[in-house]
Amino acid sequence: MNPSGKVVVVTGAGSGMGREVALELLRRGAKVAAVDMNGAALAETVTLAGPGAAISTHVVNITDLAAVEALPAAVAARHGAVDGVVHCAGIIQPFVKLAELTYEQIDRVMNVNWRGTLHMTKTFLPVLMARPEAHIVNISSMGGFLPVPGQTVYGASKAAVKLLTEGLHSELAGTNVHVTVVFPGGVATNITQNSGVAMPTMPSGGKQPKMTTAPAAAHKIVEGMAKNKYRVLVGSDASMLDKMYRLAPGFASGFIAKQMKALLK
Repeated sequence: MNPSGKVVVVTGAGSGMGREVALELLRRGAKVAAVDMNGAALAETVTLAGPGAAISTHVVNITDLAAVEALPAAVAARHGAVDGVVHCAGIIQPFVKLAELTYEQIDRVMNVNWRGTLHMTKTFLPVLMARPEAHIVNISSMGGFLPVPGQTVYGASKAAVKLLTEGLHSELAGTNVHVTVVFPGGVATNITQNSGVAMPTMPSGGKQPKMTTAPAAAHKIVEGMAKNKYRVLVGSDASMLDKMYRLAPGFASGFIAKQMKALLK
């Protein structure tokens, strides 16, 4: 779906990839409804968009179903319609093994990443199906197709997003609604801070992993939407590990486990 002239809802638009996706869509001529639970962060996104930008802000917690269900009408009241959703909001878990996580920590990750995605997707689906052309983009993760020790519950939540989105793509085949699932690798954002999680310290002399910048990730995501891609891999790490995991899943899992071993106590 060409975003020019379309109204697109972007979650997580207060920072990171969500913010950069919103700005990229604006550059391509879209109208953007920026959604985040942090109103101050949304205000910063508006400032970065510049004077006269076609952007509205909506402070919503995506785990709150009633708040999400009120969102389509609020966006339509401001922009006249809703043509697309790019769902970027998400959090990670603490960098510890499953045995060390509390159920409260597990529920928090699953509620934001899984229930939040379900709320947004199911709520906006009938609205989008009524449009001449529409698009749903959900952000999964490299950890949604490849096990990452220390992020096992996060990976489980993103695997659920993967299959929800791929299943929806099959259900909507031949309709006016396009569906894309995105698998970012390492992207330089403030997701650890937003998740309330401390980043583990790299061992002395350890090599820092190469990270994709948030603007580069956003460009790839919006370009994938514009081309109606089925799946989008963001970053050379995601592309490499996607191929490796499909060819030799046991080897790929062991490779990632070895990388994570030094970070897990």
